Amino acid sequence: MMMDKTMEAILPLMDIEHDCILSKQGDITVVFKAELPEIFTLSDQEYESFHQAWVKAIKLLPKFSVFHKQDWFIDSKHQPHFENDDHSFLSRCSERFFNERPFLDHSCYIFLTKKPGGRKTSSSLFSNLIRPSIVPEETLKESLRQDFVDSTGQFKRILEDSGFVKLQRLGNDELRSHSRKIGVIERYCCLSEKPDSFEFNDIAFNEGLQVGDKHCQVYTLGDAADLPALCGSRINYDRYSTDRTKFSVGFASKLGQLLSCNHIYNQYIFIEDFQKTLQKLESKRLRLQSLSAYSRENLIARDATNDFLNEAISQQRLPVKAHFNVLVWSDRKEELKGIKNKVSSALVQMDAAAKQETVGAAQIYWAGIPGNAADFPMNDSFDTFVEQASCFLNLETAYRSSLSPTGIRLGDRLTGKPVHVDISDEPVKMGICTNRNKFILGPSGSGKSFFTNHMVRSYYEQGTHVVLVDVGHSYKGLCDMVKGYYFTYDEKNPIKFNPFYIGDGDALDTEKKESIKTLLLALWKKDDETFNRIEYVALSNALQLYYEKLAVNLQLFPSFNTFYDFLKEDFVKVLEGDKVKEKDFDVNNFLYVLRPYYQGGEFDYLLNATENLDLLQERFIVFELDNIKDHPILFPVVTIIIMELFISKMRKLKGVRKMILIEEAWKAIAKEGMAEYIKYLFKTVRKFFGEAIVVTQEVEDIISSPVVKQAIINNSDCKILLDQSKYQNKFEQIQELLGLTEKEKALVLSVNKANDPNNKYKEVFISLGGMLSKVYRTEVSLEEYLAYTTEETEKLKVQSYTKMFGGDIQKGIAALAADLREEAKG
Repeated sequence: MMMDKTMEAILPLMDIEHDCILSKQGDITVVFKAELPEIFTLSDQEYESFHQAWVKAIKLLPKFSVFHKQDWFIDSKHQPHFENDDHSFLSRCSERFFNERPFLDHSCYIFLTKKPGGRKTSSSLFSNLIRPSIVPEETLKESLRQDFVDSTGQFKRILEDSGFVKLQRLGNDELRSHSRKIGVIERYCCLSEKPDSFEFNDIAFNEGLQVGDKHCQVYTLGDAADLPALCGSRINYDRYSTDRTKFSVGFASKLGQLLSCNHIYNQYIFIEDFQKTLQKLESKRLRLQSLSAYSRENLIARDATNDFLNEAISQQRLPVKAHFNVLVWSDRKEELKGIKNKVSSALVQMDAAAKQETVGAAQIYWAGIPGNAADFPMNDSFDTFVEQASCFLNLETAYRSSLSPTGIRLGDRLTGKPVHVDISDEPVKMGICTNRNKFILGPSGSGKSFFTNHMVRSYYEQGTHVVLVDVGHSYKGLCDMVKGYYFTYDEKNPIKFNPFYIGDGDALDTEKKESIKTLLLALWKKDDETFNRIEYVALSNALQLYYEKLAVNLQLFPSFNTFYDFLKEDFVKVLEGDKVKEKDFDVNNFLYVLRPYYQGGEFDYLLNATENLDLLQERFIVFELDNIKDHPILFPVVTIIIMELFISKMRKLKGVRKMILIEEAWKAIAKEGMAEYIKYLFKTVRKFFGEAIVVTQEVEDIISSPVVKQAIINNSDCKILLDQSKYQNKFEQIQELLGLTEKEKALVLSVNKANDPNNKYKEVFISLGGMLSKVYRTEVSLEEYLAYTTEETEKLKVQSYTKMFGGDIQKGIAALAADLREEAKG
């Protein structure tokens, strides 16, 4: 016959006072919420250091205390933010694409409980689930409570000093339930998956464990016979390991972030009286000694007890009792079989045996109530040392999103859940990086153009001025999408500039003059020719007088043509009047050499543009140099114009982020005597709220170019690498060049090793200052894919659909994406 009881009558807790949970047995519990390191980001040494920090912290706790760590993993779905009006077309597509993407939402609590002296130990038969109303044997004194709270403060300090974890002590307000927020106790009692919703339900133990409509099962590690023969702070994760690198995860990760179902992982460590524990074991050893002649089992047990005692005394180990359990649940009873297989498989991978708790499930569930760990049935615990017990703690959480307003949307490596990643401002504020420059390395087909398109688009949408120097039309789709300026060269429509035009927000200041002079001297003199002081002064005067003439004659349009006319007609007379000799400034030679850029000359289009003039205020500019990268005249001129344009933006746009991204064109730029520009950019851009980015395919390119090796790599604190598997046998060379650690090497070589076959994406490795390194997914919606694609056939499709909609690429991409989805369904 079953008896129903009200929760209020049997709840083992009395009250929440002084930011502590008080139980009816006189136990006092301090609660912390923990922020753990992200999974797949720690090295072997870091796992070992983190493990040692747990050991030190737990050893600080006084005797008769319980360490209870409770990790919640809830099946959740990503909720998009459609209400944001600022979202662009592609951002809205991305929100729709990730709508309801499943992931495990993790939260971690640490309950530190102090039992009063003389409290009876619980067992499966003698739990406060059955005897709820015993009055505490001693009333807690204020001084005893304060001593315990002080020791929990030291516990917090030691863990936080390790640098791996942040602990926040929960006060009365956070522990209690409110009208709109459920407290930790009620949340556990009703296994609420949402912290902000109340759903009080019946708890039934008659047919297994059932909380409301949730069917629960408990799997325990409570018997030494079920434990793995060896344990450690970490374990190899074979999916991401290679022949040359071993990839580490926490020893208990299989029961944490890697177990994909609703579950709570409870970890208990009981600290008893050290001396009494040793005395009990000593008497047990003597008893087994006297019985050892009667059976081999007694002999083995005696030796094991002896070894335990020797280790405790000789190595100053702290003997503790420990217990670990996984509480899983599902709304549908038929799903429990599949979940059981998952848990069993996880335990087998740890070399442990899965034991499903049936008879004692109620008492174990009951002891899991926050603040009730002291009532754990001790017959389900085992003797061990704190070092071994700490190996079973869950050490990791899922990827976290940055709160920074700038950054890019990438995917969590495990589930693809979108995370916001700041690789520019936050690392500088944290002191990890000293500059925002980036170096991107990825072979052809590794998803390099995709990542750079995605990154550039994100920064553009956050207000950045972007200048791209490309070879290969990788950014044409994105440029059309954001209605930027696209400069490219073909015979019918050659590349055109107008360095003489002064747009809004610009002025004829010293910098503008210097930039025009640099250009004119580069057109006039070869690399090996020098210019003298008089030539330089003469050009300065010419520019000054030319702009004075423009100010008077408003009908004159500033361009190289009108400047050339001014030199030919007006300035020659000025030189004669100033008696400047031909050997000092040969104006005829100057006019002759620059004649090809004047009206009717071979390159008359280059410096006489009448459109796309206001480049200082234009936020997205692409220079596509594929057709002229080997041209002896056009290429040097164009690169000077690009560099001068960016330096002008850099210096004149105050408080605005600027980004220059040089694709494979940097090789040609470095050849053309422009290496000094690149060096200058990479060293100076950080002072002007800017970032310089270089993208390259081949490792050999880096090695062969001293500019890249010294100026670029040394001044790029953010290093981004895509799939390097083809270089894994000679990766040491890349590792040395880029200064990557062994941990970063393991991360880089794990890229794309075990991608989810159900989703199409490539992974990317990002290192910030060599101190923060992670691998993310670059996963995008179909519309973003079509805007970024570099596949010729796909680009042609996008162009034909764009024509159908009168040149509107947004409508074209939307229609093409809709058609492709229909095809996939069919």
